[in-house]
Amino acid sequence: MKKYFTVLFLVVLVVTSCSKDELEEERKYQTLFIYMPWSTNLTEDFENNLSDIETAIVEDNILKNTRILVFFTTSLSEATMFEMKYENGSTSRETLREYTNPGNTTVAGVTAILNDVKSYAPAEKYAMVVSCHGMAWIPKSTDSRSIQEIKLRRQAEGALLTRYFGGTTTDSQIDVTDFADGIKNANMKFEYILFDDCYMASVEVAYDLKEVTDYLIASPTEVLALGFPYQLIGKYMVGEVDYTGICEGFYSFFSSYTRMPCGTISVTKISELDDLVAIMKEINQQFTFDTSLLSSIQRMDGYTPVIFFDYGDYVAKLCTDPDLLERFNNQLEQTVPVKRNTPTYYSMTGGQIQINTFSGVIVSDPSTNSLAVQKTETAWYKATH
Repeated sequence: MKKYFTVLFLVVLVVTSCSKDELEEERKYQTLFIYMPWSTNLTEDFENNLSDIETAIVEDNILKNTRILVFFTTSLSEATMFEMKYENGSTSRETLREYTNPGNTTVAGVTAILNDVKSYAPAEKYAMVVSCHGMAWIPKSTDSRSIQEIKLRRQAEGALLTRYFGGTTTDSQIDVTDFADGIKNANMKFEYILFDDCYMASVEVAYDLKEVTDYLIASPTEVLALGFPYQLIGKYMVGEVDYTGICEGFYSFFSSYTRMPCGTISVTKISELDDLVAIMKEINQQFTFDTSLLSSIQRMDGYTPVIFFDYGDYVAKLCTDPDLLERFNNQLEQTVPVKRNTPTYYSMTGGQIQINTFSGVIVSDPSTNSLAVQKTETAWYKATH
């Protein structure tokens, strides 16, 4: 089954018959790839994000051992790959390639772009930031017209825009499973993938990406349209990655953001997922969820019915064996070692919603929303039931 979230990828420096010294000079410790696909209404916010990254380059010297490449789309069919440079106290952007119909919503297109990355900017380690709209694991083929209508109505009423839902049509979206296959076919694995998108801190998403990244950095709720505060967290994203620093910088910014002091973020350690799956399967074999408790689970969206629930709170309501629940909670702490949240989160469809419990990740297991009907086809569901 395919899962949706709208994204795409990387670039690097073409190496043809280079000497060993030349190759070492070109090769950096890390290449950070910023992927910004066509998202209809976020272009200005993407430009602001890039300016914030350039501020971090100047103020924190983050290009010392790192190269930063950007895939920036200006329409559904046009994109540019460029590298951020720093010299004499200022930044510049060096164009590496212009794309026409890059096919970045297909497995083959993702693979081709990632192969460009390896060619343009060879490195010991790679990391990726995906800036776009997101909807966790929900397939792009899902009928989303009702949600789009709600979004447009809420915008007209003055609701703050978030990185909330996909391009407006499926031709600007990609399923998570296709995204993962594109990375696999390029024979790449990332140190981390950071999703600057809504709802991507999902156990279903993490499990789909378990072979292509070591860490997943994302929000389990909606992300305001302005995106992550890169001027604060850029220095933590390169070199020896400081995952706590990223989350604390994110929290520091959004907890004091005057327009809407709301933000949630977490880090998922992918190597711990298999142990979490084993315990979750044991729980599901012993317990069946009491649907009368559905309204008591911490909701993490503004939809009716709820699509995304707090994962830890769901399991707390599902599992009535104290010892087994303690094992689960201990493993969940290992799997999600860093997380931060404000007292409330913001949803375009629900406004500010109270957070009473926060595990850092979401799940759709108990959802009765028609948009989540394919949850039983996810790799996560199959592995845990």
